[in-house]
Amino acid sequence: MALFKINNSNVAKLSTLDIGKERDIQRLFEENLLTILNVDFLATEYSTSFGGRIDTLGIDKNGSPVIIEYKRNQNDNVINQGLSYLR
Repeated sequence: MALFKINNSNVAKLSTLDIGKERDIQRLFEENLLTILNVDFLATEYSTSFGGRIDTLGIDKNGSPVIIEYKRNQNDNVINQGLSYLR
């Protein structure tokens, strides 16, 4: 999906950057989590009580936990992964 920068009545298409590995995307997000999502960063690869790991754990301004999972490719399993965190 293309992204655009709008300045008054001028529209410019933004160039894309191929980041590469899932870990690179995770690192970029975690270093800029407050700017991107207005979420404070808490932990990376947080171990859960059921043996899973949350890629990025944060907390929003209301004190609610924010769980971020990174997927480089399409994967239906991410829904099941998110539901298991809900438990």
